[in-house]
Amino acid sequence: MSEIPGSVRVRTDDGNEWRYDSIERASDFYGVNRSDSVAYACEDVVQLVEAIEKVLKRRDLTLQQKSEIAETLSARGVSFEIESKVWIKTN
Repeated sequence: MSEIPGSVRVRTDDGNEWRYDSIERASDFYGVNRSDSVAYACEDVVQLVEAIEKVLKRRDLTLQQKSEIAETLSARGVSFEIESKVWIKTN
């Protein structure tokens, strides 16, 4: 197991100012401090993608329904493509 650092920095300068706003929104959403909100969001995104993949694999949904769900739930860095199988595409 690798050594865990005492702190991790998030750059918010040089075109990365949007990160601070995103962290603030997550902090407001979760009702916790910025550090915890980043950790919560990181954990949640993995669980959400797994849940979406499970939904998109359901056999009782039509291809059109799956496509609409995939389009609605795709976000920056994660998109879902529907064919006869389900793939997750990350940047």
